[in-house]
Amino acid sequence: MAEPRWLVDEMLGRLARYLRFVGYDTEYARGMGDTAIAERARHERRTIVTRDRALARAVAGSVRIDSPVLSAQWGELRRAYPSLRSVPSFDRCTACNGRLREGPTSSVAGTGVELPPALVETGGPIFVCEACGHVYWDGSHTRRVRATLAEWSGRAPP
Repeated sequence: MAEPRWLVDEMLGRLARYLRFVGYDTEYARGMGDTAIAERARHERRTIVTRDRALARAVAGSVRIDSPVLSAQWGELRRAYPSLRSVPSFDRCTACNGRLREGPTSSVAGTGVELPPALVETGGPIFVCEACGHVYWDGSHTRRVRATLAEWSGRAPP
């Protein structure tokens, strides 16, 4: 079975980010109407994840999420897709869904990106989105994401 590719509606933007954290190809349907979302999902062979009851009824295979709480949303999606990954890979841009590539800290020189001094001293690594150029590095935020996903998945924190 092919790995799911998601199309998440604008009511679930934080859930879309977490799907990207674990490496899923996840598009965020910001500002799109139901018809456009349905057409894009069909054209790109994506599974719609939505809180919109009418949209979920209209498109076979959609996953309707009930809860407004992020941790519960993750749980609902895991119940619908038990094989859903829950360990972050951090290989997708949380801003645009592009792929991240590893590079040295020197690759952002002159871009205005402020890196933590300890990261600059060690030379990285950093990760840069191939599509939008957003820069990422391992730090307290990635540790929190790992711990949060472990908690939601019933695993011991890393």
